[in-house]
Amino acid sequence: MEKILIIGCKRAMDDVCIGCSRCMVGFNRREGEFERYGQDAELTGLLNCGDCPGATIVTRMAQVNLWNKPMNEAPTKVHVAPCITDHCPYKETLINKIKAKAGVEVIEGAHPYKPSDIFTPT
Repeated sequence: MEKILIIGCKRAMDDVCIGCSRCMVGFNRREGEFERYGQDAELTGLLNCGDCPGATIVTRMAQVNLWNKPMNEAPTKVHVAPCITDHCPYKETLINKIKAKAGVEVIEGAHPYKPSDIFTPT
């Protein structure tokens, strides 16, 4: 069974995409980058990057594994959410850190619900 961890932007997760509902709906419907999974896949967590410039992402990922170890749970795939892949100025550095630490496949992308102006300042 696949165990999915989604990593997103702290600022977007806290202030824009309240509850990260788009990632969860996309996962539940198996749409976007989640099409690859059958019904036996589980969402095991939503993790934010730790804020700009993602300096604490490695520590945060280690904490996920430490926190879940007593339950014998660990992600088998990591998805980097659109709030990072499409809008983060630190995207390359952040994704490289995630790939170096994850120890599992890292997929850039999650849901397909991307209004063109949702992250554009007014």
